[in-house]
Amino acid sequence: MAIPQITVCPSTLAKENDSYSNTALRRVFKGKKVSPFLPYDSPASNDITDALFTENRKRMSISGVQEKFSVLLEKNKLRLVEENEQGQYILKPIPKVGKNANQMPANEHVTMQIARQVFNIETAENALIFFKNGNPAYITKRFDVKEDGRKWAQEDFASLAQRTPQTHGEDYKYGGNYLELFTILKKYVPAYAVESIKLFKLILFNYLFSNGDAHFKNFSLIETPLGDFKLSPAYDLLNSRLHIDDKDFALEDGLLPPNLKQGKVTEQFYVLGEQAGISIKQIDNVFNSLTAKSDAVLKLIEASFLDEKAKRNYIQAYQTRLNKLRRPLVVNIQ
Repeated sequence: MAIPQITVCPSTLAKENDSYSNTALRRVFKGKKVSPFLPYDSPASNDITDALFTENRKRMSISGVQEKFSVLLEKNKLRLVEENEQGQYILKPIPKVGKNANQMPANEHVTMQIARQVFNIETAENALIFFKNGNPAYITKRFDVKEDGRKWAQEDFASLAQRTPQTHGEDYKYGGNYLELFTILKKYVPAYAVESIKLFKLILFNYLFSNGDAHFKNFSLIETPLGDFKLSPAYDLLNSRLHIDDKDFALEDGLLPPNLKQGKVTEQFYVLGEQAGISIKQIDNVFNSLTAKSDAVLKLIEASFLDEKAKRNYIQAYQTRLNKLRRPLVVNIQ
């Protein structure tokens, strides 16, 4: 792949930047002047590089199909961690699975930026970064690692629900419905009234942006400085339709258990919110916020590192879902 010519910040997508903007450096890299190019060729590009990444992969405890590597920032240089070192970042190169795989880093990056910049969803800090041979990778700062290297307690919803391959089979993270997430949230989070609205907004965002892989492990709780728990920053947000032929929702039963499922998707979202104890006014506010600002969404897509075909497909998927959510709603919620 050719070395990219950078004209927008590879993190914030702000125009007229040939490297990371000052805002990006502050948010993602502790204010240090980090290059958008890594000192490595991409994995599998040559024997020496492949050996480095193969060894690093053994030190990653984060699950998932897509390969992830552990990276730390030393002075102003990013490098793969060595034995007994705590990684500060997760690096996700172009995966070996899925169609249009070379677009996946840019896809995840722009989706995460839209969530944060347009819709004020708290997300893991992130950026695009490039290998020496020009191949892109997605890099995200670990929000479970403190400045001193110790870790905040974090549990994903599969663990909280005691779902494992042994108890729920190979598809353990895809069973059930999204209402179950609120039951788990209520059990473990004192500030449920606030955090439930954030969770509802995130689930609606995933639908709007065609993220059909938002399963139990892609939602987490994280420890706060007070010792209790809250919803973690969002992560693993992307338009999965660009890469796999998936369903509207990752979970088998969709938004609701079969006995509560009724009407079209907008009505189901309102029932989900009502069952989760969220007021109609708050549900309306979430819908109004996510179905507005389409100009800002399109602006970020156009500024992104997706190729032109991927941009068109991304926009088409977004506008199709947006139109579904904007249809007049007739619902009677007690």
